[in-house]
Order: sequence, then C-alpha cells, then structure tokens
Amino acid sequence: MSYAHIGTMRYQAGETVNNKYDILETLGQGGMNDAYKARERASGRLVVLKVPFTSLIGDPSTYSRYQRELEIGKRLHHPNIQQLLDEGRLEDGVAPYLVLEFVDGTLLREYLRQNAPLPPDEAVRIAVQLADALQYCHEHGVVHRDLKPENILIETDGTVKLVDFGIALLQGARRLTFRRLTSGFGTPDYMAPEQVQGDRGDARTDIYALGVMLFEMLTGNVPYHGDSPLAVMSQRVTTDAPLLRRKRPELPPSLEAVVWRTLRREPSERYASMAALRDDLLHLDDVVVPNQYPSESSRPGRLSRERVVNAAVVIGAILLLAVIGIIAQLAHTARGPS
Repeated sequence: MSYAHIGTMRYQAGETVNNKYDILETLGQGGMNDAYKARERASGRLVVLKVPFTSLIGDPSTYSRYQRELEIGKRLHHPNIQQLLDEGRLEDGVAPYLVLEFVDGTLLREYLRQNAPLPPDEAVRIAVQLADALQYCHEHGVVHRDLKPENILIETDGTVKLVDFGIALLQGARRLTFRRLTSGFGTPDYMAPEQVQGDRGDARTDIYALGVMLFEMLTGNVPYHGDSPLAVMSQRVTTDAPLLRRKRPELPPSLEAVVWRTLRREPSERYASMAALRDDLLHLDDVVVPNQYPSESSRPGRLSRERVVNAAVVIGAILLLAVIGIIAQLAHTARGPS
C-alpha cells in the first residue's frame, strides 16, 4: 500500500478492533488516515483498516471525505479495483473506519524503481487494465483524480488493482476541501493542466494522468521535471509534453501517438473516453500516426493571458495553503495532547 510513516499509530500489532479485527501489522499513514493489515475474526480473511488521524476526528471535511469514499466503495465492484468490504465506528463510537480488501501485491512505484523502463507490451498490458477499471468508474459517476504509481498494486499473477479513492470526484456531490494539501489537490507530477488551473476535472483528467504513467512506464521518467512541485505544475500549463521518441526512439510510432494524445493540454484534444483509449492500446496497428506533431514544428503552445493568470493564482493558493497547514500542524504539536 502507499503509506509513509508520519506519527504515532492508534493501534499496534496484536491489538483488536471492536472485537472483530485482529491487527497484524501497521501499514503506515496516508494523507489523512492510519492503515493496518488485519484479520477478520469471523471469516479469517485478511483486510485493510483505514482510520482517520486522531487530530482530524471531528473535522467536518474529514467526515465528509469518509462518507464519500464509503459511497464510492459501495458503487464500485470491478476485478481491477480494491473492494470495500465493510465500515463502522471504533470503540469510542466517534471515529469511523473503512474495511478494504487486502491486496497482496507490489506497488507500481516500487515495481518501476526496479524494472523501468518496461517493455512496450508490459506497459500496455498494465495500462489496458487501468483503462478498463477507470472506464467502469466513469460509467458509475466516479473520477479518481489522483492516479499515480503509489495508488496502483500489481499482484503476482499480473493483475492490476486501483486503490485509494480519497479525493475522487463523485458525480453530483458538493466540492470538499481538506486540511492536508496532498489530499485536496492530487500529486503534481500526475495532475492535468485543468487541475492546476483549479477545475474539478472529469474523465479526461484521469486520461491525462494515465498518459503520464504510461510515459513513465515506457521511459522511466515523468514528462515534466522541475526544482519544485510548483515549477512542474507551471510547466504543464504552458508547454507541451515531450514525445516518446526523445527517450526511446525504438518504440512503435503508434504507441507514441497514443501517449501524445493522452497528454494534450486541452481536454478536448484528448481521448473522449477511457474506452476509446483502451481500444487504441489493444489495436495499435490501426492507430493513425500524425505525419508531424504540432510540438515539432512550432514553439511551445501558448495559453491565453487569462488562463495563465488563473493558473498562477491557483498555484499561489496551493502554496499559501501549504504554509497555513504547516503553521497549523506546528501549533497543534506545540499545544500537545488535550
């Protein structure tokens, strides 16, 4: 699972939750929650428990996020999506928790560290499974919005599992804001230009992120690089992504054409659906390859002054929120437990 240790965990191995789940080990901490590997006493199956940080209990946005993730989990039943199994409240009757399928696999991030760049057929096989899962999500009114290798697990038989719908967009739901920056805005390396500009995003936002991951699987690197996350975010709204041939000229031109189309800065120029992207990946021989790409014959694309200003405002707001979050966390730490 995708977790980094931040602070003291609520439970330790050997403890029991609600007399139902025996904690086997701590998986660590995500943006807003602790995660544990546990065994359900009644069935004996392995599960993952997600419990919000103690410091966030009572925060309305945290509760709303869990309610949304719960509703999304109840909607989605697909072999390439981690399954929600149960939900409840801890012994105190206040803190909610989610129970998820335990996936015995390797994070795509770790897999790429060891094996990237991947052979084209392997990268396509992974992307096809993700496109299939995401098309299912979109058909059920869910946009993931935080696609990245840290949220994808690969099982030993090659099955891909999409996890963590913590900032997913549920069609018809109101906008949520979160106290932690990474939970509210996605991950800079995989954010679509419209997300940087403050839009909520739609299915084409996920298409862009999948394109970034496909580029990374094939080359070992993401398309944009910078000295800071803000620099990366600025690049993606002002310049076109590089072509695959600059990294791996031996790759099929048809595959380059597919990746190029997923990474268009204008959503209207990308694939209209994950199904269309999946179809091209499965039938690369039928993909029409442009004689020349716009980025080869012209300067980097320019945005209108209004859109550049909008992007600058959003990036500035993200930086401000990060500073506020750090100050609030320091103040909370200084006060100590109440």
